[in-house]
Amino acid sequence: MSWKTLVILAVVAAGLGGFLVVDNYWLVPKREKTEGAKGRLWTIEPKDVETVTIKRRGETIRLKRVADGWEMLEPVKARGDRGAVDEVVTSLATLRSDREIDPNPAKLSDFGLEPPAAEVTLEVKGGKAPLTLSVGGKNPTGVWVYAREGSKPAVVALGESVFRDTARPVSDFRDKTVLAFDRKSVTAVDLDLDGSRMTLEAQEGGKWKIAKPGPYPADADVVADALDKLAGAKVKEFLGEPRPLTPYGLDKPSSVTIWLGKDKDRTSKTLLFGKVDKAKKGVYVERQGEPEVLMTADEVWDKLPRTVAAARDKVVFTYAYDKVSRVELDHARGKVTLERDGITWKITAPEALAADTGVVNGLLWRLRDLRASGFLDESASGIARYLAKPAVIVRVWEEGAKEPRTFLLTQSKDLKAGETTGVAATAGQGPVVMVESKAVTDLEKTATDLRDKTVVASFDMKEVKRVRVVAGDKRLVVEKRGEDSWRVVEGGKGAAKDFKVTGLLLALRALRWKDIAAPDASQAQKFGLDKPEVEVTVLKGDGTEMAKLAIGRSEDKAAYVQSKSAPGVYVVDPATLDEIRKAPTDIPG
Repeated sequence: MSWKTLVILAVVAAGLGGFLVVDNYWLVPKREKTEGAKGRLWTIEPKDVETVTIKRRGETIRLKRVADGWEMLEPVKARGDRGAVDEVVTSLATLRSDREIDPNPAKLSDFGLEPPAAEVTLEVKGGKAPLTLSVGGKNPTGVWVYAREGSKPAVVALGESVFRDTARPVSDFRDKTVLAFDRKSVTAVDLDLDGSRMTLEAQEGGKWKIAKPGPYPADADVVADALDKLAGAKVKEFLGEPRPLTPYGLDKPSSVTIWLGKDKDRTSKTLLFGKVDKAKKGVYVERQGEPEVLMTADEVWDKLPRTVAAARDKVVFTYAYDKVSRVELDHARGKVTLERDGITWKITAPEALAADTGVVNGLLWRLRDLRASGFLDESASGIARYLAKPAVIVRVWEEGAKEPRTFLLTQSKDLKAGETTGVAATAGQGPVVMVESKAVTDLEKTATDLRDKTVVASFDMKEVKRVRVVAGDKRLVVEKRGEDSWRVVEGGKGAAKDFKVTGLLLALRALRWKDIAAPDASQAQKFGLDKPEVEVTVLKGDGTEMAKLAIGRSEDKAAYVQSKSAPGVYVVDPATLDEIRKAPTDIPG
């Protein structure tokens, strides 16, 4: 190939490449835009519409685009609903004419255009004159709407959506946010509700305090719920400017003032609350400085804390649950000391025992979640009066702390007539509070209550290779084949029901005792354990016993069992043995 041919091919390739660039980046978008505009009534973009006016019989809606959305100018001056207005403007700006119905109609009334159902005016950025559209009635099928553009005489058919858009009620175009504010910018809240006044102030870390009256710590969840409801509140009904306000309870309203920002940038917004309309599940409100009455959901009112007691932090005893290293319980039933051992717990006094970690954690959660139902005294001086002889003392040591935090609890029959009430406080500090009386029994745990009541020592189910069940003169042995498959090797032949073997193993691991019938095996005959009703043995592949359980005599509410891992005779709930007793007949396939 000659150098001249190469040059010619290079020039052609460059030209083709240039054409493709021009086509992809200029001609294609231009063609797509042209195609997209075909059949449209106007060649405008929704974003360029600056005002939209919808005039209909006895009513005019006028909206103007502003920096953050839309503003309604008529029939009332108010914020526009950005989503709803954008939707209608987009629909109007991109209207397509289906076909021309009559180029010069003799009677416009035949098409519902004299007078029209609605007249639309769009003012467009850069446009010399407003765009107008008269919307008439629907065609017989209801699929199309008759219309005329501007001063053109022709009647055209448009999609039925234009009829719906121009017939929407005024409320559709209005912003339904009751009180617009940035939740993150709230620094304080003034509440004047049903004559009770208080001021809440934001603190570091999402906490709140009741500054007036007070100071008291506030319940951060209660405050957050109230603010979330206020920020998300929507108008259910616009009621205009009725006078007098007495029927709506707004002649003597309650009020909520939201303070935003700090120092010179501090601003506020106030919402006035009137009566609750139970039938409509709403409450009447007014924005301060705006005479219009609105209705919003009654749950907005319901979430507001109307008393100091409702707004107060009701946590009775605060401590870092995940950092607790030691716990001491002291009460009339005895004294127990617990210490954390990794992720589990152990009892160190009155004797060394393994603790039931779930039960200990439950006790700590109960203490953590205890809430005050009333406040008796704000200072520590009230402890001598109400808790001179506590029924339960709980001492909690956190990691690295030399001294414990001490919780005091008792019961009283003198605070509420005919009712026993719990009374609690943190030692050395107020407040002294009322709690449910049940808290005393929930926290009055003994070593027996807290100790590990597992009957069969824990074993890894993956290591189990053989299970032997003996019931009287019947003997069943199953052996694992593969990962999860079991076969009967004694007492029958063939496949075993895998899920029944798994159920048996889980039942063994879950078995818990209620009481100790005997401390050792010397009285086994007394409880029918010299000749067990059922005996289950769990083995490894080399024949090593991993666990063993014998079931002795059973009564209505008690069954006696013995395990290889513990020397005593234990009392269990007979119902917890059902899976184990049925194993000889349930497991064979």
